[in-house]
Amino acid sequence: METRRTLLVDAFTDEPLAGNVAGVVPDAEGLSEDRMGRIAAELGASETAFLTPLDDGADADRRVRYFTPTTEVDLCGHATIASYVALFADGVVDAGADVLRTNVGDLPIDVEESGRVWMTQDAPTVRPVDVDYDRLGDALGVDPAALRDVGADLPVAVASTGLPFLVVPVNFLERLGEADPDLSAVEALSAEHDVAGVYAFTFDAVEAGSTLHGRAFAPAAGVPEDPVTGTASGACGAYLHAVDAFDGDAPAEMRFEQGHFLDRPGLVHVRVDGDEVRVGGDAVVSLRGELALPDAADDDDIIEV
Repeated sequence: METRRTLLVDAFTDEPLAGNVAGVVPDAEGLSEDRMGRIAAELGASETAFLTPLDDGADADRRVRYFTPTTEVDLCGHATIASYVALFADGVVDAGADVLRTNVGDLPIDVEESGRVWMTQDAPTVRPVDVDYDRLGDALGVDPAALRDVGADLPVAVASTGLPFLVVPVNFLERLGEADPDLSAVEALSAEHDVAGVYAFTFDAVEAGSTLHGRAFAPAAGVPEDPVTGTASGACGAYLHAVDAFDGDAPAEMRFEQGHFLDRPGLVHVRVDGDEVRVGGDAVVSLRGELALPDAADDDDIIEV
């Protein structure tokens, strides 16, 4: 029976059982798309990264595909951080630069001697959108007044650094913490704005050293709420610079906290320099194992109903 080495890695944290857990299959060579999807469903993490080597002549060092338990997604920040922390811990990659090929293009990766991983995301796009605050508040389960209060200075916008999110400012942490989203309504909003999900944030953070507190809802991708989200953090970092949220005095490095309301706190580090957006974080390998797979012939016997 075939087995594949499989990991669970807690990303954007330096402690196990915190941050955002990702599945990582360090050697996915030869796995079909169907098998990747089934492995991701078996692991149950919000995303699982499947890594394969590339030829020496390729412009990138390795290829990755990301699967939620229900579908493939083009990019996943926390699974990327998790993958490289695991590869670094195993001695597969050294500190320094690497290039990762994803469905949205090649991503430059940098691994620090400490093991912290930085990924350079796609050139940012930020597009403010007109919204009905009553409808948006109802969808998120947030008092619409908490959105209007800050909306005069910080607009709702579609922002992307490879994966688009609807970025929604909220006035206070208490209001954001009360969010109880109507997932079907959030999914409808996501489809309407052609985004992966909604990233709501407030500058009213839990920890004094944090720039903001965020929550991410992506039911269209099978993730009702993501504990800590790298791609959404990159999009939000680009958004903050585009709308000049810091009145021309933006910090060189921002720290976004997330996951506290799911009892999985984590930290995402974000750097924005012009059109370059970099997202960084730590991670911890929390589980190492071998996953048994059915024979290929058994795959053909599966009945779909």
